[in-house]
Amino acid sequence: MTKTFGAFTALDDVSIDVKPGSFHALLGENGAGKSTLVKCIMGFYTPEHGSVLLDDKEVEIRSPRDARDLGIGMVYQHFTLVPCLTVAENLVISRADTPAVIDWRAEKPRLEAFMDRMPFRVPLNEQVSSLSAGEKQKLEILKLLYLEQRFVILDEPTSVLTPGEADEVLGLLGEMARRGEVTVLMISHKFREVKAFCDSFTVLRRGKLTGSGDAQTATVAEMSRMMIGDTEIRERAERLKHNDKAAVLELAGLVAEDGEGRPVLDAINLKVKAGEIVGIAGVSGNGQSALVEALAGQRQLKDGAIFIHGKPFEPKRGDFDRFKVFGLPEEPLKNATVPRMSVAENMAFRAFDKAPMASLGWWLSPGPMRRRAGELIERYRVKTTSADAPIETLSGGNVQRAVLARELSGDVDVLIVANPCFGLDFASVSEIRSQIMEQRNRGAAVLLVSEDLDEILELSDRVAVMSGGAIGYVAAIEDTDRNTIGQHMAGH
Repeated sequence: MTKTFGAFTALDDVSIDVKPGSFHALLGENGAGKSTLVKCIMGFYTPEHGSVLLDDKEVEIRSPRDARDLGIGMVYQHFTLVPCLTVAENLVISRADTPAVIDWRAEKPRLEAFMDRMPFRVPLNEQVSSLSAGEKQKLEILKLLYLEQRFVILDEPTSVLTPGEADEVLGLLGEMARRGEVTVLMISHKFREVKAFCDSFTVLRRGKLTGSGDAQTATVAEMSRMMIGDTEIRERAERLKHNDKAAVLELAGLVAEDGEGRPVLDAINLKVKAGEIVGIAGVSGNGQSALVEALAGQRQLKDGAIFIHGKPFEPKRGDFDRFKVFGLPEEPLKNATVPRMSVAENMAFRAFDKAPMASLGWWLSPGPMRRRAGELIERYRVKTTSADAPIETLSGGNVQRAVLARELSGDVDVLIVANPCFGLDFASVSEIRSQIMEQRNRGAAVLLVSEDLDEILELSDRVAVMSGGAIGYVAAIEDTDRNTIGQHMAGH
């Protein structure tokens, strides 16, 4: 496959061979060409060169409908279900031959028989809007099996599943593949899942094929080297042992509602000590984003209070300054920057009204602003054409680094970070996690909200699990494990 967009080559003569009945992993960093490749297979894109061979015969796929007719289906990162319809209705309307008037007396027994044959099931009469994220993801997979798609493409399928659900779904699909019922191609960045469930793998980097092999015999180091090449990866900061210290950040009975008055935070109580990372784990949509918004002053609290060093904290500029509270929110280009302003101006948001950048409290001096930005760009290895370039022109990883440079350039007592490494390359992930660990080692109280359980397990001293807007489980990281955390993520 070769696919270009103007002068940019997204896929450069890429060939991939997926054997019948295999569970094949497609690996690569963001921008490597994985999504472009599967969109060519699915008929969303037409490649300039290359072809799809199915059972050793070349097939023409001009649209997703052609792919479906050939038995090729895909589970996307975002749900494609109709929320106001039931599970049964979503399955029946997905067919190409859905009648104008549906005979439910005939359809229901066939659907029940189908569910009985499946490795996992979802209640047929439940409305999709009432299903959990995990059940919706299972339904997306069931929909492809219902349509008798024998080549199934999964795009990051476990991002909305608990660890237990992820292992269950991938394990059962793996069994179906071994029986020859389906062939699976899975896009993933989780080496643990690749090693546990996949037979073989292919790696893309910058639109080119860089390697393939047996997923069971290849090491994680070998696969990651194929993904990142000779990019220098920063060594992770060592975890320093701290004597028991006092709590710095305290959340006391936080209650908040959404725009329609439904509770999104339900009496959140949590303490974070100096020199400690507390990780907030949970399946997406269980109140983690609302908690970060409340701490950032973007969501009003209905009840409860925030204390720092035992004193009341209001999430406003003055208190952020006084209590040395800093943070890296989710999607920083949207939530922590002004995209069209320069890198230097964005880096000055914390200090633009202080000397030497300002005099008389309002007169801004561009010279000191640029000099300070230059120092931070060099120290935090931010790749940019200049300090005057709009921050929106930077890559995702470099936006993260620029915001971290601004937030970590002074004394930090409290650090609040949300999904800090989502969608970033290996080098940026290593850099950002090292910066977080260094702040913890210096004595900062760190609240880490992440949907990546591996990140929580790697960085945290303690883990707290959010489910249904409440924290129902807190444990020291050495006193818990992935399965226990996963059960609490599922609300058990």
